[in-house]
Amino acid sequence: MLTSPISKWDDAAAYFTFADNPTMIMGILALSAVVVAASIIFGSFHEKECYMKVTKNGH
Repeated sequence: MLTSPISKWDDAAAYFTFADNPTMIMGILALSAVVVAASIIFGSFHEKECYMKVTKNGH
């Protein structure tokens, strides 16, 4: 299926903002890992709190 609006790739170019800066890439990776870990931790605390409320009111 040919759905690409580009018909020729001869003059195509790509721009990678931090491709030549490994420190920035590692910083962004570390930041994203912290955000994911914090989301999992805070989500588990919230789920535990909600579960305790439901089981306390259910019995």
